Amino acid sequence: MAVRAIRGATCLEVDEAEHMRERVVELVQAMIDRNRLDSADLISVVFTATADLRSDFPAAAARSVGLGDVPLICAQELDVAGALPRVVRVLAHAEMQVPRGEVTHVYLRGAEVLRKDLAQ
Repeated sequence: MAVRAIRGATCLEVDEAEHMRERVVELVQAMIDRNRLDSADLISVVFTATADLRSDFPAAAARSVGLGDVPLICAQELDVAGALPRVVRVLAHAEMQVPRGEVTHVYLRGAEVLRKDLAQ
C-alpha cells in the first residue's frame, strides 16, 4: 500500500463559523468520496486558511465527518498580495492502492483557479 497526498481547496463567501463548517465538510467529504477512501485510510490532514478567515478552525469541521481519530492540524496560508481571498486548503495523506496520477484532487467553489491542472 502506498502513501498518497490529496490536495483540495474551497472558497468561502463570508468569514462565519457555520459557513466555514459547511464548506470544509463539503470539501473533505468530496475528497473522501472521489478517492473512495474510508477514514481508516487517512494518515493525517493539514488545513491552511487565508489570513482573512478567523471565525473557526477548519479541522473542527473535519472532525464532524468522522475524522476524530485522524491527526489534524491548521495553519495560516501565506498572505501574498493579490492572492485569492477566503480560501481553505487541504493536504491529506492517505494509504491508497492507486498510482499517484490517479489521485483525485478536489477544488470547489471558485478554488478551481488555484490549480486548473488538478481541478476535477
